[in-house]
Amino acid sequence: MAVVTEAPRGRRVAGRIVGAAIVASAVVLSAWVYLLAFTHPRTDDAYVRANVVGIAAHVGGPIVELPIVDNQPVEAGDMLFVVDPRPYQAALAIAQAKLDLTQLEVKALEDAVRAAEAQLAAREADSSYAHQYLERIEPLLGRRFVTPNDVFEARSRSRAAEAAVASARAEVAKARNLLGQYGDVNARLQAARAAVDDAQLDVDYCFVRAPFKGYVTNLNIAVGEYANQGRQVVTLVDGRTWYVLANFREGYLSQIAPGMDAEIFLATYPTHRFHGVVQGIGWGLFQKNGSTVDGLPAVEQTLNWVRLAQRFPVRIVLQEPEADFPFRMGQTAVVTIRNSR
Repeated sequence: MAVVTEAPRGRRVAGRIVGAAIVASAVVLSAWVYLLAFTHPRTDDAYVRANVVGIAAHVGGPIVELPIVDNQPVEAGDMLFVVDPRPYQAALAIAQAKLDLTQLEVKALEDAVRAAEAQLAAREADSSYAHQYLERIEPLLGRRFVTPNDVFEARSRSRAAEAAVASARAEVAKARNLLGQYGDVNARLQAARAAVDDAQLDVDYCFVRAPFKGYVTNLNIAVGEYANQGRQVVTLVDGRTWYVLANFREGYLSQIAPGMDAEIFLATYPTHRFHGVVQGIGWGLFQKNGSTVDGLPAVEQTLNWVRLAQRFPVRIVLQEPEADFPFRMGQTAVVTIRNSR
């Protein structure tokens, strides 16, 4: 009987020891997980992102060339599409012809200015001679070497010469105004050249090229479609910078700061580790509760006993993509902040 009694008692003691060990292990493990979560914040609510840019035409017209296909990678400067340039080339030819005519007109106006200035010089010479002649004969009137009529005619010629000088000066001013010269710049030529530059710019706008390295996506157009000015025609995914938007619970934000290193795993490549750097943490979230409706705050009635932690987006700039592991927008990511506070 003693043996039977001792066996159950030994099992109970062993069970208590095992139970205590399990509880202690659970406590240690929980503490370790809690400490790990706050020293190396981690989230699987994260996605790969890139900037998406809509490419629009600066001029309107039918598309006559479309050398790209959907999902095609492009380099900066690659041709995306061509808008029919013929109307704009015709406008350029007209503007160039007007510039040529303006150059001839300006040359003729410059000649007119020089002619007016020469006429002014002649009138000034005549006026100077008439004035000097009057000064010579006026003293002779008292000595009766000239008659009063001679002096009167000399004065009339002097006044007429002065009037002719004033008229010549007005003609010079008029010719200069018609020339449109302001310092070293001729307004007529400048306006004509600006019209040519504007027409040339429209011709250049017909040939739409990729502004950066990227990827064509969601291409749903064909040759012959009309490209409206300012309306998006092609969508490019900017391949220069890739980043991950990782949504971390607000309790972890104190452990995250710009410049920290991050470790990223993507569902597309589950065994490959990527690296990134924290660029910044979002400063605000949209909340339906508290938004303004008709000028008044909309506050919903709640009876929540559990308050869920908000998640704020943390932007992490990824390293340069590897050829064997390309990034794609929307890939699911798991992010761990390694050098947290």
